[in-house]
Amino acid sequence: MDIQEFLDQDQKKDLLRLLTAGSVDDGKSTLIGRLLFDSKKLYEDQLDALKRDSKREGHAGEDIDYALLLDGLKAEREQGITIDVAYRYFSTSKRKFIIADTPGHEQYTRNMVTGASTANLAIILIDARKGVITQTRRHTFLVSLLGIKHIILAVNKMDLMDFSQEVYDNIVKDYQDFVTPLSIPDVRFFPISALKGDNIVDLSDRMPWYHGKSILEHLESVHIVSDRNFVDLRYPVQYVVRPSLDYRGFASEIASGIISKGDEVMVLPSRKKSKVKEIVTYDGNLDYAFPPQSVTITLEDEIDVSRGDMLVHPNNLPKAERHFEAMLVWMDEEPMNSSTQFFIKHTTQTTKARIDKIQHLVDVNTLEKKEATTFELNEIGRVVITTVKPLFFDAYKKNRQTGSFIFIDPVTHNTVAVGMIIDKMSSDELPSRIVDLDNEKITAGVGLISKTEYESVYQQKGSTIWITGLHGSGKNDLAYNLQRSLFDMGSKVMLLDGKSVRSGLSKELDYSPTDRAEHIRRVAHLCKLMNDQGILVICSFVSPDNSIRGQVEEIIGAENFHLFYMDADIEFCRQNDNYGIYKKADEGIIGHLPGIDMEYQIPKTPSITLVAKDGNVNLEKSIDYLSRNNIFPI
Repeated sequence: MDIQEFLDQDQKKDLLRLLTAGSVDDGKSTLIGRLLFDSKKLYEDQLDALKRDSKREGHAGEDIDYALLLDGLKAEREQGITIDVAYRYFSTSKRKFIIADTPGHEQYTRNMVTGASTANLAIILIDARKGVITQTRRHTFLVSLLGIKHIILAVNKMDLMDFSQEVYDNIVKDYQDFVTPLSIPDVRFFPISALKGDNIVDLSDRMPWYHGKSILEHLESVHIVSDRNFVDLRYPVQYVVRPSLDYRGFASEIASGIISKGDEVMVLPSRKKSKVKEIVTYDGNLDYAFPPQSVTITLEDEIDVSRGDMLVHPNNLPKAERHFEAMLVWMDEEPMNSSTQFFIKHTTQTTKARIDKIQHLVDVNTLEKKEATTFELNEIGRVVITTVKPLFFDAYKKNRQTGSFIFIDPVTHNTVAVGMIIDKMSSDELPSRIVDLDNEKITAGVGLISKTEYESVYQQKGSTIWITGLHGSGKNDLAYNLQRSLFDMGSKVMLLDGKSVRSGLSKELDYSPTDRAEHIRRVAHLCKLMNDQGILVICSFVSPDNSIRGQVEEIIGAENFHLFYMDADIEFCRQNDNYGIYKKADEGIIGHLPGIDMEYQIPKTPSITLVAKDGNVNLEKSIDYLSRNNIFPI
């Protein structure tokens, strides 16, 4: 076989990325060194240097210190510990391997996370003399957090325990009790001696009670193809390729799924559709492509596609959200500043983001949860994040490529954290909740005149009519006409709408979800005050989600809150848009518009549903509702 033939054959081999993890001096570096040595993957000059270094600065007595193959830093050799992540490549006749030797010390958690970020398999070492210890649990938790589906538990230094099956079985049982709740699909157990080479490349005759494979045999045969997501097409556009006026392609690595010539695809966020015209590579066009291939896609139609956009199948969409929960690993020497807006890098998209809330930190040694207001170096916690622009993501457990991100400091441009998305936040779980949890503060201002006295004089119940619907649905028309009619009938009535309140009371607030929530909170408390004094209040606000409306009801009181839903489709609203709001949203002048780039949730149980096109009929229905429910007149 000539060299070119060999290289061509090697190119076709499957690649397995793996990492080693364990406590200090458990033998991670030694295991990898032994793996390289026994599989005859060391050059003669490397072997000679290893023998010399073992005599001069080794920690294995008369034996070769295989750890020196990987512990390259001076500090590592002096202390006999691994600090940095060391990578080694080797191949066998069946597979190619990239091994990451990661630090065992807790202070180097970020280094381990870096090494594990691309791994398919983790080898976790246990010292047979010590059994399952705190670091074992910590590393296993980190491995599960990072979505690694294959674990090898290597019980090392069996030679120091006389190759005892009882010792091995007890360790396996203890580890199984711990790992089972973490739902890692593939966990295998191996009794080994890294220093002596038992069960590393060849099976040991000193443990006849063990009937499994050697570690190398398992590494060569472990099935990882199914670990990739070939179902959900996610193609985050990295570059727009425009070498001439006649050619326009979109280049990137396929994150997940399979894309074929002729497939109908949708571009996010525009939601425009086209079909795949060509799949272009350096070696020629393809009929289909799959991860991790890097290709250039051309489309049949001239539609707008930019870096950061994502091509997907129209019937299989990722979540497009600005609010989500994630597990965060803090990697910066400086503690987290809660007021900082970080850059978030997700697939090929970069935008700004903030940490709204730290749900809890996780003690990686005990897995206990604890409250916190900030992150320190190497700490891990569950957080709520809000981004400026929506991200197109899947849960990390489902898709590692679209479920992961990094935080970048806007000043230093250092990577300060890495994150794994759990799921989007439901609106009732957002930390920008507008409910005042201290209800005593709401009711503390007790006046000399009771609400009952007011209602008796005014002949009406102090209540709030809350009209919700999309912008342009006719909410304001109904609100103003209803106020006029009730006033003419003698009602003590007040009207609040978005324009009037934002001109003064909420003048400093914008339309972001957090500010919108604060705006509505202020209105709700104002309604509460007016209702307590017998005033009938009519409110016209988009109030786009059920959570906000539910929290308004909580502030005002369910007995005084009446939700009117103005039902109108988006086309009707566009035609009825007297202020040109939708046009501005389409042009990108404004954002956070419900029904366009922000979800509008239809009320689940409105007091009454009105059809926008009915006009005067809606007014009659509203007055009839107030009369039937003994609100006005009483």
